[in-house]
Formats: sequence, C-alpha cells, structure tokens
Amino acid sequence: MAAAAELTLLEKSLGLSKGNKYSAQGERQIPVLQTNNGPSLTGLTTIAAHLVKQANKEYLLGSTAEEKAIVQQWLEYRVTRVDGHSNKDDIRTLLKDLNSYLEDKVYLTGYNFTLADILLYYGLHRFIQKQETLTANNLSKLSQQSWTSEATKDNVER
Repeated sequence: MAAAAELTLLEKSLGLSKGNKYSAQGERQIPVLQTNNGPSLTGLTTIAAHLVKQANKEYLLGSTAEEKAIVQQWLEYRVTRVDGHSNKDDIRTLLKDLNSYLEDKVYLTGYNFTLADILLYYGLHRFIQKQETLTANNLSKLSQQSWTSEATKDNVER
C-alpha cells in the first residue's frame, strides 16, 4: 500500500474530514503533506503523528513515557525494517520475529492499541493479506483477529 493511501485510510479511521493532499519526494517516494499553517511535513510517521494530534486522539501515541517510547520504536521499525523489503527470506524472518514478539502481548505496546499497531498493520498488509500464508508458516499470533481487526476498523474509538 502506498504511503499516500495509508495516510488517507488513517485519516478516515481517525474520523478526519478529507482534504489533505499528499505528494511524494525522492526515489523512495517519501510522503509529503503541505499544511495550511506552515512548512510541509515529510515522512510517514511524522505525518501520521500529526494526523493523530489533529484528531485529538493523542492516546494513540502512548499514554506513559515508556509506552510513548515503545510506539516511537515500532514506528521507526516500520520505516526502517518493513518498508522496502521484498526478499522472501527477509520477509519470512521479519514475520517470524514479530510473531514471537507478540506471543505474550495483545498489541505492540502490550495491552493498548496505538498508532504503531495501525501503521505496522498497514505496512505488513501486503505480506499477511493471505491468512493461509500465516497459518502455513505457523505465525498464529499475526493471524489472530485481535491484532489485525483493530487496524482495519473504519473509526478508531476510545
């Protein structure tokens, strides 16, 4: 899923009215949002955090200092580890590692749904959209409804 499509989907999930226009810059097609109130914002996670704040849903960025750090960690993971991977072995390793991490958690930060869950789901969607791939590779935690269903809701509510 292209970053602009992800951000548009995030806007909808957050209940924001449409109207933001996204462009992309550079070879890696880094998303750019031109704001009405100042300079443009660059980067998937920067723009996503801005949208969360604009929607007054800051709890999605974490509620404690530790949770905020974990959200930032997973947002960085999304951009540095998930984006751009197309090698089957790398993808398999990435999915297995993530599955192991989630073994004793409901969400990436533990028990609270955050922006990290949303963006990681969007980034992994192309790899996990086929449930049989997950079950065939014994990636049961990734295939559980609790983790993936929240990220696909039309509205993020609290």
